[in-house]
Amino acid sequence: MKALMESVRSIAVIGISRNPEKPARRVPAYLASKGYDIIPVNPFVDEILGKRAKDTLQDVSEPVDLVLVFRPSEEATKIAESAMRRDDRPIIWFQKEIRADEIAAIARGLGFTVVQDLCAYEIHKALSPT
Repeated sequence: MKALMESVRSIAVIGISRNPEKPARRVPAYLASKGYDIIPVNPFVDEILGKRAKDTLQDVSEPVDLVLVFRPSEEATKIAESAMRRDDRPIIWFQKEIRADEIAAIARGLGFTVVQDLCAYEIHKALSPT
């Protein structure tokens, strides 16, 4: 996990929240404070964390190292399929309590790295105690 986190620079956050109290806002804000380039993806806002929000992952034109998913498991397959169509082959990360085992197996079979049911904040914090 340490090598994975160190390989990442840009993170497209699918389902980033407007509400600063929600994990879907706190986690990306934390990651931004640690130097990651956060690309907010939320069709219901214009700007989050000082960045222009994109409506969908397909609208993200810049390179993406990691797709961080804060949407329900029922939407995870569609999001993973969208990530798998990208030329930059991003890591697909489903936040805590989000799983999509079937598409995760397919993605891994195609050489994608997939993380499920883990909190990016908790992992980063555990790997970087300072």
